[in-house]
Amino acid sequence: MRTQALKDYIDQRQDLFWYTPAPKNEKVSDDLLVETILNYGTMDDVRELFRVMGIKNVAQIFRNFVGRKKLNLFPEIYHYFNLYFAKYVPQYS
Repeated sequence: MRTQALKDYIDQRQDLFWYTPAPKNEKVSDDLLVETILNYGTMDDVRELFRVMGIKNVAQIFRNFVGRKKLNLFPEIYHYFNLYFAKYVPQYS
């Protein structure tokens, strides 16, 4: 179940989810949300995502990306956050 804070967070960043109709924005998967914010969001968006979802939850979702056949993160973004989570959330490394 999504919290109201997370729904508000997604609504405030509708421009990042331009490919999803507005009423369905809040129903995007957590994987897609994290992937989109890390790829296209600003650092303020990322910090707010950590606050709303929790950095441990975001790190765990990020770690689940590793087993995918196709990774939709830019290589430099993946590298940066791989190092970031290894330092700040080592239990999910």
